Amino acid sequence: MLTAADAAEPLLPEHAGFFAGRVVAIGASAGGLDALARVFKALPPDTGAAFVVIQHLSPDHKSMMADLLGRYTEMPVCVAEHDMALAPNRVHLIPPGKMMRVAGDRLQLAPKPEHGLTLPIDTFFSSLAEQFADRAIAVVLSGTGSDGSRGVQEINAAGGVFYVQDPATAKFDGMPLSASHAAQYDFMGSAEALAAQLTTQLVTPRAEGTRHLSPHAPAVAQPLDTIHEILLHSSGIDFRQYKPTTVLRRIERRMQVLHCPSLVEYRERLAGSPDEQVLLRRELLIPVTRFFRDAEVYDLLAEQVIPDLVTRAGHEGIRAWVSCCATGEEAYSIAILFAEAFRKAGRTRPVKIFATDVEQQYLDHAAAGLYPETIAAEISPERLAQFFIERQGRYQVQPELRQMIIFARHNVIADPPFTRMNLVSCRNALIYMEPPAQESALRRLQYAMAPGAHLMLGPSESLGDLHRDFQALKSRSKVYRLLRRDRSVATIDMRGLHQSRLGETVRRGGTLPPMMPRPGNDGALALLMQHYAPPSVVVSEARQLMRVYGDTRHLLQFTEGQATLDLMKLLPRDLVPVASMLLQAVTSDGAPQRSAPIRLPDGDGWRRVQLVARPLDGSDDGGFAMLSLEDVPDHESGAAAPGGASAAEPADDRYLRRIEELERDLAVMHDNLQATIEELETSNEELQATNEELMASNEELQSTNEELQSVNEELYTVNSEYQEKVDVLNSVNADLENVSKAAAIPTIFVDEELRLTRFTPEATPLFHLRQGDEGRSIEDFAHRLDYPSLFADLRLTLERGSVTEREVRSRNGQWWLARIQPYPGRSPGASRAVMTFVNIDSVKDSQRLQAVIDSLPQHVAVVDTHGAITLVNEAWRRFATENGDPAERSTGPGANYLRTCAESALTEADARRAHEGLRAVLDGRLPMFQMHYPCHAPDRQRWFLMYVAPIGQAAGGAVVSHVDISEWVRLSGGSLPDGSKAVS
Repeated sequence: MLTAADAAEPLLPEHAGFFAGRVVAIGASAGGLDALARVFKALPPDTGAAFVVIQHLSPDHKSMMADLLGRYTEMPVCVAEHDMALAPNRVHLIPPGKMMRVAGDRLQLAPKPEHGLTLPIDTFFSSLAEQFADRAIAVVLSGTGSDGSRGVQEINAAGGVFYVQDPATAKFDGMPLSASHAAQYDFMGSAEALAAQLTTQLVTPRAEGTRHLSPHAPAVAQPLDTIHEILLHSSGIDFRQYKPTTVLRRIERRMQVLHCPSLVEYRERLAGSPDEQVLLRRELLIPVTRFFRDAEVYDLLAEQVIPDLVTRAGHEGIRAWVSCCATGEEAYSIAILFAEAFRKAGRTRPVKIFATDVEQQYLDHAAAGLYPETIAAEISPERLAQFFIERQGRYQVQPELRQMIIFARHNVIADPPFTRMNLVSCRNALIYMEPPAQESALRRLQYAMAPGAHLMLGPSESLGDLHRDFQALKSRSKVYRLLRRDRSVATIDMRGLHQSRLGETVRRGGTLPPMMPRPGNDGALALLMQHYAPPSVVVSEARQLMRVYGDTRHLLQFTEGQATLDLMKLLPRDLVPVASMLLQAVTSDGAPQRSAPIRLPDGDGWRRVQLVARPLDGSDDGGFAMLSLEDVPDHESGAAAPGGASAAEPADDRYLRRIEELERDLAVMHDNLQATIEELETSNEELQATNEELMASNEELQSTNEELQSVNEELYTVNSEYQEKVDVLNSVNADLENVSKAAAIPTIFVDEELRLTRFTPEATPLFHLRQGDEGRSIEDFAHRLDYPSLFADLRLTLERGSVTEREVRSRNGQWWLARIQPYPGRSPGASRAVMTFVNIDSVKDSQRLQAVIDSLPQHVAVVDTHGAITLVNEAWRRFATENGDPAERSTGPGANYLRTCAESALTEADARRAHEGLRAVLDGRLPMFQMHYPCHAPDRQRWFLMYVAPIGQAAGGAVVSHVDISEWVRLSGGSLPDGSKAVS
């Protein structure tokens, strides 16, 4: 049978909201940051799923989780906002101080309660199971406590997937252990293994399975029937009596986890794997239950049912049956109500609660009575302190409560029912059964009930055809009172069971039981009873008159007033104590009991009788007894009396006198006992007051402990974030130190008060600094710079937040570029500054060199080994502008002078000679090169001397100069330097 599970079917995916993908909810607490980082580092960024991270965060600290997790994943990481829509390939973080749920495809935020135990992971998991059903994936990582253990049960019941971190790899194993004990996980492993399994689960296309096929379709019916046979053979449970849609949905979940594409393939895998058979059986028997589930039902029990049972309870006690008890929470809840009712009434009577289930693992869990700390959200602090013992973050049921319950394996639709039950519960199990199985279970439950007993069902369950036999205590409630017992139907049902077993006995060669009398013989039996049997009555365990045989005028006396069936009020006064002792002896010993002769008035004379009590063996109801009034012959009444009394003294007189003596002794003992009780009550009141004070103190301490535990988890999470941030800062600082050393730039950091906070070793030649000077004002140190306005510029930079740059000279003649840069301080509005001093001697040298060559009248250019121009003087630029190249595209820096020579306006021979000469010098084939060439202007004739000299450095290159020799040619009569004549 299915154990207590959600009454309502999970929402179908198309009803879950607008987001059509899967949602991965990851719960973590203390030590979870490291696991989260490793999971997201190994996850691909394009799985199509939406990720939600739920942690225990302190409301008093700003979380840095978004920045920290963003370093390990390419997916965008954001802190959730109210009514934010889920998005694929995005990580949503719970904000500090908030509880978060999902409604449709949107995240809903609510303030976190200031006091009491809060379970944000359970809260989100439960809403995710309700909204996304089999598209939900829950992951539980490192953490203390047991948050998440209830939520994963609901994820599992809704058809979702549950992964848990291996406790051996978690920094804190509390949450992984609790979750793995609470529900059947689909995978357990390290953070990296979880990421790999998640990736496989998310990127593998979901198998179509059987969701669009009828259970009676051949493609489904045949392998499904084989699966039923396998489960029946391995577990003894016939799942054919359960709704096929429910069974198929759970099978499909296993197929998704194992990536089986077809039901036939899963059948083959199931047949060859005993472990998978166990997993599937537990998949079908999911224990989704909790303490005081559906509070209004338990309030109705506490107000109208249990007080009446406690008031009417006789010495035989109260019997209750909790069928499909799962892990025991419902049975313990009912036991708590009985304990409270008896304590309130000031009475103690035996209460036996039979809690049964078909899965032995769940019964073992229930019998241990050990539950996670999350039950604090289901049980009031008063009940928690009174009925539970806290042990290492878990709650152990008190022995007083545990002794009230008997846990046993039982199948409500196959095994014989219990009997004489005052209260029967079977909640949220019938909805998973086929109608015939539901009716069979209900008839067994009815058969188990004593007259006037009560039945509890789940919110989505009904009585069906048995509604005429029950009356609801409250409109629309699922608590019923038994009006009548249809024993014929129950007997037929049980006979069917016995006949099947009888058939097995015959097939095995056994013998048949003896034939029972037929109903047709009842007339003869009545005649015999009238003439030969003594007057007799049948009474129940509660001393209620059930049946009368013979003439009972001397045995029963009816008085005026309200009618009653209490035998003790119907017997003559002289017979009451005797009958009471006999019936008590019959109940305890199970053997017939006979009283001494008693004298009863009979008209004008006396009649000697004796009472005989016999147990009724084999009664369907059990516990009944027959009380008979038999005449005593005269020869027996004259026998010698015990204790040497005279034989002439009637035995009944001696008996009555002995009773009077015993009654006097009893009265004395009663007075003494009453005095002792009064003293004990006084002491008990004092102890009760002390106990109440201790309980109040314990509740306060318990509440404080829970709050401290929650704060401790939050602080650990904050500490983990800070530790991660410190590691990042240490890495950045190390990088900064190495960059500073590699750059070898004098750098000084100061705060808003100009106090020195950090400096590089290269700054010591400029400022007289040494290690240990941090914290002193920079104004206390002398410097070697010709920079009188240094400190004024520093203050101005801090005030305005602008950058200041100046070229300054040190006393040893070096030039420095002083740059003062502001940056934000720790507190809002505060600024700090960093001063860097870059040596610009080379820049000054370059500037001087440029000034020198600019002063030359010759056209000078510097080219590299490839002929590219790197430097020109002012005369070169002026000549280029005058000769049609003002932008210096072909003759300025960056242009290739070799190409310019080849494409110049010179004669072909002069252009070729210039190109080859420059190339030869650059290649090192010539030590120098010079040539003269004409370059006439429109208004005059010009001759130039081109001179190329190599640069004696490793970088190589050459200096090209063009000298105007037009005046020299004119003065020499047209002769060129080589002696040739200049040609116009």
